[in-house]
Amino acid sequence: MKLGVFTNVIGNQPLADALKYFKGLGIQMVEIGCGGYPGKDHCDPTVLLNDDAKLQEFKDTIAASGLEISALSCHGNPVHPNKEIAKQFDDDMRDCILMAEKLGIHQINCFSGCPGDSAGSTNPNWVTCSWPPDYLEILEYQWNDVLIPYWKEFVAFAKSHGVTKIALEMHPGFAVYNTSSLLKLREAVGPEIGANFDPSHLIWQGMNPVHVIRTLGDAIFHVHAKDTKLDSMNLPVNGVLDTSSYLDASKRSWVFRSIGYGNDELYWKDIVSALRLIGYDYVMSIEHEDAFMSQNEGLVKACDVLHRSITFEDKMTETRWV
Repeated sequence: MKLGVFTNVIGNQPLADALKYFKGLGIQMVEIGCGGYPGKDHCDPTVLLNDDAKLQEFKDTIAASGLEISALSCHGNPVHPNKEIAKQFDDDMRDCILMAEKLGIHQINCFSGCPGDSAGSTNPNWVTCSWPPDYLEILEYQWNDVLIPYWKEFVAFAKSHGVTKIALEMHPGFAVYNTSSLLKLREAVGPEIGANFDPSHLIWQGMNPVHVIRTLGDAIFHVHAKDTKLDSMNLPVNGVLDTSSYLDASKRSWVFRSIGYGNDELYWKDIVSALRLIGYDYVMSIEHEDAFMSQNEGLVKACDVLHRSITFEDKMTETRWV
């Protein structure tokens, strides 16, 4: 397994400088945003797909760093009920596919998206309960009329350009947000749909990451390393469906933390062991969103814990008993 990072944490730095900094932290792989919410700071397909010299410069910069690209990421809502917004995200995602093809990368990371509640909607509608029965009708529309048709067509486009793994981050606010919704879309669309496994979004929903890993198995394509701290005062009062501002952590039921500051080191070692148990041997990519720490300190501390937690070497092929 390898240690990685989502480079947009220092998207204000030139790519070469960012890669040098990451290399100095012992990072081995980089996940690069190229559209949608992550932005295009380090990889802008509208430039690189239309300028061979710039594309070669990008490739040379990556090669000179000694780091590998784990995935291109383009998180957004391509099924947004506002057609203009949906098209912007969809265009970015298709450019991400074309960029991956140019780089010889076979997977991208993204969100499933969330439709509205009907063809006339103007905003997404994330359903969180099954009663009153209106909500089940919304889900029927979202899945059968929008999500499944969209992802079948998108996967066909991706496959035609050599991208065979679409890693969806299970994220509340989107149609795929937990284990069953990920597997539901995978069953409906095909094995090209899998997970960009981010424990932080599962923790605050009350899920056990190890149990989810054992259930998803080879549907896990990529892993984010991000922690969540459950607030012992606010959570028992208000529950997990928290709409308080991220800027006011004192009122929230949970907050994102750097690795080791939401759960202890053994917790993360158990996650690593579960990943190895199901055959995952790719990357753990740090996504730094800790509001209590600087970018540098949050990354340094996350790397420190993960260096001790990740199993870097291949499994032993022979056991000798003495």
